[in-house]
Amino acid sequence: MTNPFQSKNLQCKDFSGQDLSFQDFSHADIRGTNFNKAILVGANFRQAKAGLPTSWVIGLAIASLASALLAGLVSGYASALLSNLWVDQAARITFGVFTIALVIILFAIILVFGLGSVLIVFAESVAALLIAIIALVPNTQANLAVDVQFTALVLAGTLAGVGNMAVGIATARLIQLWKPAFLVGFVAFFGVLVGVLLGTIEVAGYLIATPVSLAAIVIGGYVGWAAIAGKTKYQLIRLLATILVTKSGTNFRGANLTDAIFDQALLKSTDFRGATLIRTSWFQSRQLDQARTEGTYLAHPRVRQLAVTKLARGESFDRYDLQGINLKNACLTDTSFVGANLSEANLQEADLSRAKLVQAQLYRAELSNACLTGAYIQDWAISPDTKLEGVCCDYIYMRLPTADDPDPWRKPDNRQETFREGDFADFIAPIIKTLGLYKSQTVDMRNVANQFKTLDLFHHGGLDPSAAAIAIRQLAENHPEAELELFALEGRGHEKIRLQAKVSGNANQSELYQEYFQTYSRIKSLPFSDLQMMLAGVEEKDERIRSLEKLLENALTQPRFYVETYTEGDYVMSQSKGNVNISGVQGNVSGVAAAGENQTMTGVALGAISGSVTNTINRIPESSDPSQPSLKELLTQLQKAIEIESELPDEDKVEALEQVKTLAEAGQNPEDSGLKKAAKTAMKVLKGTVSGLPEVTKVVAECAKLLPAIAALLAFV
Repeated sequence: MTNPFQSKNLQCKDFSGQDLSFQDFSHADIRGTNFNKAILVGANFRQAKAGLPTSWVIGLAIASLASALLAGLVSGYASALLSNLWVDQAARITFGVFTIALVIILFAIILVFGLGSVLIVFAESVAALLIAIIALVPNTQANLAVDVQFTALVLAGTLAGVGNMAVGIATARLIQLWKPAFLVGFVAFFGVLVGVLLGTIEVAGYLIATPVSLAAIVIGGYVGWAAIAGKTKYQLIRLLATILVTKSGTNFRGANLTDAIFDQALLKSTDFRGATLIRTSWFQSRQLDQARTEGTYLAHPRVRQLAVTKLARGESFDRYDLQGINLKNACLTDTSFVGANLSEANLQEADLSRAKLVQAQLYRAELSNACLTGAYIQDWAISPDTKLEGVCCDYIYMRLPTADDPDPWRKPDNRQETFREGDFADFIAPIIKTLGLYKSQTVDMRNVANQFKTLDLFHHGGLDPSAAAIAIRQLAENHPEAELELFALEGRGHEKIRLQAKVSGNANQSELYQEYFQTYSRIKSLPFSDLQMMLAGVEEKDERIRSLEKLLENALTQPRFYVETYTEGDYVMSQSKGNVNISGVQGNVSGVAAAGENQTMTGVALGAISGSVTNTINRIPESSDPSQPSLKELLTQLQKAIEIESELPDEDKVEALEQVKTLAEAGQNPEDSGLKKAAKTAMKVLKGTVSGLPEVTKVVAECAKLLPAIAALLAFV
């Protein structure tokens, strides 16, 4: 099938409002084409030629020369008026000196401060001064009012000459008029001659009028040239010229350009105002600086340069708004993005080695296969839909070093080790899960992360539960100042296991890491009988050793597991897809979350659990207030929403229904503190189960409505 747009001449065509998603406009001539409010998601404009049609280029060239001619005429005539103050009467020379001094000050302000607010203040001040002269100075000279008017006309004419010349040169440069300085300058010089001839009364006045008017033209030419070169103090001239040359250029105003490609495209005289530029690619595009980009991230010259080159080694973009920028395959080593907004950005396969992502917003950002080795991720803001698949990372820092805390919290904790393949994904997975769990709650996980450091202990190729339990206990005993507390474990059977513990802010994680594995290796190498004797000895001092050992043993029987503590040291299920009951365990261990995708459910079948849940709900006492929804009614609605939800896999439905049953059991015995604690856990698991579903899913809406009401009736909110 032939492509209707590729390499075609589409000049001045009208595609406004049309849906042209994923169409191929590569190599097409789209000068003057109208894409206003068009839907161009994923469209390909690679090496397309945008800008003005030929007829408009000719028209703007004529307008540029006309502006230069006007600049010459106005400045020449104004300078002639100035000369008349010098050669007419001796008494007026003082006013002439005053006026030429003002002209020199005017030129100095333009060259030093630009054409902004300072120039406006100067003009207002001069106007006030001239009015004061007329009002306050005794009118002993008949020509005083005329002198003041001459001065005002001289300043206004000189400024108009500079401005017109600047716009003329800037416009000529934007449309790439052949030798713009020569052509525009020649026309302006001709205008000066005519203006001086028309305004000068005495021949001697030419000696004053000509240099002043030529100075105005030269300064105006410089301003126009510098404006297009990027001098920010002349951005007003650049904006005026850009408005002129984009008026009939290619129009993408208000268009949806999400994931569109403009690589190597010519984009001068193009209007992108109000366009959606999420993950739009600008790599090696040309003359993007001559497009209208106000209100987009491209309006900032440094951001525009970054989007075009995808190169920023060691630069700082702290607190920049980079939402939606496409930096796929970019080289961003040592670059600082502290506090920057990178939400929805495409950082796929980007090199972010040693980049500072402190407090950076990365919601819905794409970082798949990016390199994060040595990056600083303190308080970075990620979400469950931040894509981190395949991230390459040897080590990472959880904090920026400071004078008070020179240790930036390196992971892995042992500075002699690096992450093995898949370790970073396993390290970050619980954070993503926790974010999903708290998605519908008003909890800022960045504040939670500030409260403690973590010690992450990776076991590759299996784990000995007894040796690990004893090693953790001895580490805590040897370093009481570290306040070590195991709070999470995750793994895939015997393949790889990660134990995660909280430690105090002053703890040296690298030393703790090394000491733990030295102790673990030594204990693991002991004969079985010696190991059992040691275990029995330490168990007498701390009965939780046996609990931890049993917990590890049960977890290792699962294809995949994740265990996390939320309150009072209890281990509870989070984002679980199965359930492992631990029998005969003392202490605070209550469950392990199994998450094997192909795991056979250990509970009863869906139909059986549904019936069990119904029976448990029916045993809840009737409400004393018939005007309000009862707990029985709310749980019944929740059960039905779970059972009929097509987006929820059967194993997740079983798990969710088990949590509903737990809530129903708590409703039967509202005074039982143990059941109330289990109900709190069930609420968290339910929120975690539905957090990965689309927000429009019915069960998500039902949970958002029903869970707060259920929590209120169970009296733990």
